[in-house]
Amino acid sequence: MAERDRIAEFKEVAELMPDDPVVRFGLAGAYLDAGLAEDAVAEYREAIRLKPDYTAAYRGLGRALERAGRPDEARAAYGQGLEVAQRTGDLQTKKEIEVFLRRLGRA
Repeated sequence: MAERDRIAEFKEVAELMPDDPVVRFGLAGAYLDAGLAEDAVAEYREAIRLKPDYTAAYRGLGRALERAGRPDEARAAYGQGLEVAQRTGDLQTKKEIEVFLRRLGRA
């Protein structure tokens, strides 16, 4: 399925379920896959607003900010994600964020 089709489908679902963080997360991922990093940033932020302990959304936000050329903001998003992952016990996402932070530090 083309990225634009995925975006359209997620937008349709987001209109029906505007307060669902999983839908927002999916829309953000579709935007990111389509190369629309700023749109992805907005949707990841919305997913986090709706569910502040959504660790995968922090990881996605960091990636989107990196792709948008905003490394300092990406570091901050990853840092928040690490704190949330530690607090919630999401060790897998914590490890992934640590890898992204190390790579960002080398860039």
